Amino acid sequence: MEQIFQWEVRTWSRAYPLWHEALEAVHGTDRKALALGERDGGLSLMLAQHGFATVCSDLRGPTEHARSMHARHGLQGMIAYEGIDTLAIPKPDGQFDVVAFKSMIGALGSKERQAKALDEMHRVLKPGGILLFAENLSGTALHRWLRKRFVAWDHYWRYLHAAGDMDLFHQFEGMRMRTTGFLANLGRSEAQRDVIARFDALVLPLVPSTWRTVLFGVAKKRKA
Repeated sequence: MEQIFQWEVRTWSRAYPLWHEALEAVHGTDRKALALGERDGGLSLMLAQHGFATVCSDLRGPTEHARSMHARHGLQGMIAYEGIDTLAIPKPDGQFDVVAFKSMIGALGSKERQAKALDEMHRVLKPGGILLFAENLSGTALHRWLRKRFVAWDHYWRYLHAAGDMDLFHQFEGMRMRTTGFLANLGRSEAQRDVIARFDALVLPLVPSTWRTVLFGVAKKRKA
């Protein structure tokens, strides 16, 4: 889980059981996947481990850390590396069985650009293909205030809203979405975030979805 999710692991890895179930349901002999905004290659590792020929991509291309991690797992033959702008994915329509991203579309800065990115992901999916997604939510007023004080990229990042931004996924069907995370992302180190995430797991049933900090799920492109 640490190599796949990379930071705030205990919180974000709650997406894994749902994603694993969805990936196991994709059948065929020539299964292809695209991971966007990858940088260090965590989702590509997961996709290749599930038997998908995977394109590991980032705007300026993935890091050497991604390549070496994949090689340690013996998966380098399953993974190709590309620089891809998610607003203009240079792939034909209906190319992939799976598209995946984690904590990426917030960096696009506006809802219009986020919608364009999701339209592109939908375009390159095969009919019946699936989107795996996990993204930051706006959280509480305390979260927003602390980000303004301590998060360097807060001035351009657009956090999603659990209710108001679901129209971004309007082209997809069969949406299965969950929210998680509450206080763990306030930790100053991964060790602190791990401890706080254990507390979060106890209180999340009492916390409204509008207070949570992570949205994840699976969505399907309609079959032709």
